[in-house]
Amino acid sequence: MKPTEGQNRSFEASLEALEQIVAQLETGDLPLEKSLELFERGIRLSRECQERLTQAERRIEILLRDNQGQPIVRPFDDSQEVGNSGTDDDVF
Repeated sequence: MKPTEGQNRSFEASLEALEQIVAQLETGDLPLEKSLELFERGIRLSRECQERLTQAERRIEILLRDNQGQPIVRPFDDSQEVGNSGTDDDVF
């Protein structure tokens, strides 16, 4: 994998590639060297996905700061998820 290859791929594409690697490895029909190669690629993709998620979390924290610049952290309340109650009252 080239150093810039992961930077050009979207999170979704990286995740899909990782899922394909997992599926291939789960078959157990691959030679050891091929399995190791796929495993190493999978680890790189996993780290890439984790880094992208961390970056997204940082961006969200920046957007959700109060007037003093402190992050506003609260537990996710899935009962307020749009479409969960079946009404349009939950939309902004």
